[in-house]
This record gives sequence, structure tokens and C-alpha cells, in this order.
Amino acid sequence: MSHPEGTHDSFDTTHDPFERSDSRSTPPPAPRPPMLESLGGTAGFVHSTVPVAVFVIALALLSTKAAVIAAVAAGTALTVARLVRGERLLAASGSLSGVLLAAGIVALTGSAKDFFLLGIWVALAGFLATFGSVLLRRPLTGVAWNALHGGTYAWRADHRVLRAHDIATLATALVLGARFVVKQWLYVHDATGWLAFAKIAMGTPLTVVTALVVAWAFRRTSKHLVDSRPAEAAAQQEAELPPRQDGSR
Repeated sequence: MSHPEGTHDSFDTTHDPFERSDSRSTPPPAPRPPMLESLGGTAGFVHSTVPVAVFVIALALLSTKAAVIAAVAAGTALTVARLVRGERLLAASGSLSGVLLAAGIVALTGSAKDFFLLGIWVALAGFLATFGSVLLRRPLTGVAWNALHGGTYAWRADHRVLRAHDIATLATALVLGARFVVKQWLYVHDATGWLAFAKIAMGTPLTVVTALVVAWAFRRTSKHLVDSRPAEAAAQQEAELPPRQDGSR
């Protein structure tokens, strides 16, 4: 006995509810943090070089104390201007905090070249942290990505993801190590003017390049671990469905 034509059609339509339930159970892609914007954007890096330029120019014309005051004044003016424009306090005041710490070191030592001492040692500490994390097979960029996504991903188990973060973290370590070597050599040779030039030349441009490499690693990780989850969830749910029975005997 043959079944009515509508019987097979009504059976086929049972696939639609499963498709709708898949779409409801699919987790939305995790937001991807705007890296440069979270640090004040490219303008934030540019603004951080202005107090340095002011310090060097003032040092050539005035005393060390006056040069420090001029740098702090420039950093304060830029911070106020950025706050007025509506930028976040943390992003707007980041460069000013560094200027104030550098000024405090110069006030204690009385040496103009010590204005750059904090940046030198920060670069060394950053190099040791980033390079060491790669040696420990826990590159810091991967740790940061996983933390931003709730720490729920086994990112180190994916060789492609781990390799991407090795590259990004090593790129960061290379920039920080180069900054330390160059600036420390200039510091030992009392080349205050060249220290300022090195800070500017090795600051914003290299930071932007490094941020682009890290952003690439973040996108690659999200593609392999976040964007692939809906397809995996759908395949798993389809495998768990009871076998479809034939309508004819």
C-alpha cells in the first residue's frame, strides 16, 4: 500500500525545526578587542612622543629642571585635551604617567639622561617576559587572547594557533629587546639627544607594526577556535539525532 503524497512531505518538514534549534543554540562570535583603541589608538602613541621632543628642545635651551617642567606641562596639556575630546581616562593619562615617573627619576638623580631610564628597564622587563613565555610554551599573546575570551579555550592544543602566537610574541620580544640594546648603549655613552631620537623612532612605528602582528594572531585564533564552533556544534547535534526511518516498507 502506498502512502499519501503528503505523508512524505510532512516528514521532510521535520528537518526545519532542527535547523532553527541549531541557529538558536549557536553561540554568537566573541567580540574581538580593538587593540590599538584599547591603548589610546595610534594618536595615543604619537602623543607620547610629544613630551619627549619638548624635553629635548627645552634641555638645549634651558636647565634640566626647566626641561623636566616643560615636558610635564606638555604631557598634562595633551592629557587634558584628550579628556575634553571624550577619551577614556586610562588611555588619555597613560603617557602622562610615564612622563611623571621619568621626571621623578630626574629630580632624584639630577641627570638629564635618566629621563629615559624608566623606558630602558621597562623594555628589558618586557623582553624577558615575552621571550620567556615562548620558551615556556605559553606565549603571552595567546594567554591574553584566551583571557579576553573567558579562558575557556584549549588554544595551546591547536598547533596552528600556538604557532601564530609564538610568532606574535617573538615579534614583540624582538622590538622590546632592540629598544633595550639601542637605548642602553646610548645611555652609557651619555647621548641624551640620540636617546630621544631612538625613543621616537623605535616607539610609535614599531609599536604599530607589532600590534598588527598581534592582531593577525588574534584573528587567526578566533577563526580556528571561535568561528568554527557553530559548525562543530551543528555536526555534533546532527550525529546525536535518532536515525531517520524509511517511510516505505
